[in-house]
Amino acid sequence: MSLDTGQNISIIESALRRDRVIVLLGLACIAALAWAYTVHEAWVMNNMDIETCMGLSARSWGLTDLFLLFLMWTVMMAAMMIPSVSPVVLLYARYVRTKGCGGGVISLTGLFALGYLASWTGFSLIAALAQWGLHEAALISPMMVSTSPVLGGAILVAAGVFQWTPLKHACLSQCRTPIGFLMTEWREGAGGACVMGLRHGTYCVGCCWLLMAVLFVTGVMNILWVALIAAFVLVEKLAPSGEWAARTAGVLLAGYGLWMIGQKLVS
Repeated sequence: MSLDTGQNISIIESALRRDRVIVLLGLACIAALAWAYTVHEAWVMNNMDIETCMGLSARSWGLTDLFLLFLMWTVMMAAMMIPSVSPVVLLYARYVRTKGCGGGVISLTGLFALGYLASWTGFSLIAALAQWGLHEAALISPMMVSTSPVLGGAILVAAGVFQWTPLKHACLSQCRTPIGFLMTEWREGAGGACVMGLRHGTYCVGCCWLLMAVLFVTGVMNILWVALIAAFVLVEKLAPSGEWAARTAGVLLAGYGLWMIGQKLVS
């Protein structure tokens, strides 16, 4: 190995370490802010007085309420999903650096992450609309918990069964093998970074959307369950036995959902 080659490798390795630190700090800051907002909103929800809760329950929600719901879901999804996507974002930054792509590594990585979050922003709009509809149908309480055991049970059964479906397996496989995703989906430039992030985020939404719907049963702003689901998503995506963890959770969710429905039917 020539001296120049050794120097070039040393320069690249130094740049890779710098990129990793910058990207990790950026992701950590976004996640911390998102979790702070989510925890604050949960605290506000849990400390509302009875009259305020009854007022929220009694009146129809307007566009302002819908926007606040959308904002809440968007930030909460960022808080829950950034930890599990961080390895993919770091790997993307490494690919950009080693491939010598045009454009700055940090800016392209930021666009990739932005594309990823855009997918969850789309999901957040659908979730907010669903919650609005449930409120109008009096199927959700002011504390954002399903008031119907049958509805809650049906959501749990659907989430449990989905954990065993080919669609879940296909989407989870993309999340668990980021190297394969980057090799097959690689696109150059700023537009390519956004598209890649959007596509990876779409796989992620396809993998986890029914797990997020479980929050309608446990409480949309139940911070314990928000954290538990976020931790579970991290396990099923990154742990060696993640796929079996997903299927085991599916059995438990479906079983509990059937129990909820059965209890309602016999009461």
